[in-house]
Amino acid sequence: MPASSYKLTSLGLPVFTPSLLFGIAEGGLLPIIPASAQALGASLPTAGIILGLVMIGTLFADIPAARLINVLGERKAMMSAAAVASLGILLASLATALWVLGLGVFILGASVAVFGLARHSYLTEVVPYSHRARALSILGGVFRAGHFIGPLIGAALIILIDLQAVYWNAVVFCALAALILIFIKPDRMPDTPATVPGGTWKVAKRESKKLATLGVTSAIIGGLRTARLVGLPLWALSIGLPPATIALYMGIAGALDLALSYSSGQIMDRFGRRWSALPTLLGLSLTFSLLTLATNETTFLAVALLMSLANGVGSGIILVIGADLAPKGERNEFLASYRLLVDSGVAAAPLVISGVTALLGISIAMFTVSGLGIVGAFMAYRYVPRRANPSEQIMPTSENM
Repeated sequence: MPASSYKLTSLGLPVFTPSLLFGIAEGGLLPIIPASAQALGASLPTAGIILGLVMIGTLFADIPAARLINVLGERKAMMSAAAVASLGILLASLATALWVLGLGVFILGASVAVFGLARHSYLTEVVPYSHRARALSILGGVFRAGHFIGPLIGAALIILIDLQAVYWNAVVFCALAALILIFIKPDRMPDTPATVPGGTWKVAKRESKKLATLGVTSAIIGGLRTARLVGLPLWALSIGLPPATIALYMGIAGALDLALSYSSGQIMDRFGRRWSALPTLLGLSLTFSLLTLATNETTFLAVALLMSLANGVGSGIILVIGADLAPKGERNEFLASYRLLVDSGVAAAPLVISGVTALLGISIAMFTVSGLGIVGAFMAYRYVPRRANPSEQIMPTSENM
């Protein structure tokens, strides 16, 4: 199909709708896992560890996910991941011991890795370069929408029914995602050509320069985004804002972030990836510094909105960079190692903030994150191509290394 006639709407039912449903399930569940752990007798640190098993499960499955997708194809891999996630959530909902809850959460995290890689790989292969950034920015927006809608549904269920209802809600949404993929006709989402099986580490070694440059840049972006979700509420608590106000302001900021998703893709497709990556990194770096000046509700909301503006301009940038980097015929293997690197940055961010806060205080922690953003911006300026041009896709040559 000519690139000029390609329609992004063709991805609505097979990719974006299941992703939204899966995101609603995950987004609604994550905030209540610590409370469930505490109800089973966990201390606050242990409850944090139980929640962290989601990310541990994702990191564990990032590399094996490539092999699974090669065997099943993207549609069946997404379908299977949603079904297994539903079972993992069901196990967690029935848990009477912490280890059972932890196992269910770990299974959910592993399913997130498979589901995420399958849709990323599929869009990388089937969407023309001219539309790639918009497609992946929409996917990023769908992820944001799920994590925005999910907690709202979860809060309503807790008020109207009980905490357990949130688990059943997540089971239903994951099952719905799987059902949609089951009933999608194969010609609506045909399997893409299989990539080289079992070559993940070989591909990662050969493409190590790309991973060490733009892969690390993407990991920094992912870390900054997670630091935003951790740092904003921590700073709000440190200046004495009530939890209800924090939740409201985070929700308002999240809505602005979501609204900018498609605009980010238009910027990248028209002007180039650098025009999304640099504003995001510099903007997040600046706003983490400004956060230390927020001393009341008004200034906190202003900084939170600025931070969302910076983050929203880069919606989908991590997915787009990964897609641009992926070698033809080895995208699953490369994207598996790329996503492992990015997920490691995401997992490290809360640890960095917690450690620096404990040792030197929360203000120094915010400046530390700001400094990481400057490093990421320098790397993006150095390695991301200037213009949006298919001939300037990030290739494994010395010119971009």
